[in-house]
Amino acid sequence: MNERIRQLRKSLGLTLEEFGAKVGVGKTAISNIENGNRNLTDQMFLSICREWNVNEEWLRTGEGDMFREMSRAEEAAQIVSSSLDKLSSDEWAFVKRILLKLR
Repeated sequence: MNERIRQLRKSLGLTLEEFGAKVGVGKTAISNIENGNRNLTDQMFLSICREWNVNEEWLRTGEGDMFREMSRAEEAAQIVSSSLDKLSSDEWAFVKRILLKLR
């Protein structure tokens, strides 16, 4: 599993620090996991799968695709949730008007 954590992190283009911050640990903890000096906790396992839509089976065993296939709604929600904080007040107001029309 340790090598798959490294593979995942690199495929996401994240540093040890960026990856660790998303799952609530420091870069040293991630480095230790990747190097086999520390095991992944259950909480970190679940956080990784949830944060990046990782296929649990792939992370456990290496079988299957790295990422879980998402529905259009799930994919849209992921894009939106990671992008909203980057919008200015005017941009958010525009997006909000569009979303309200889609109800």
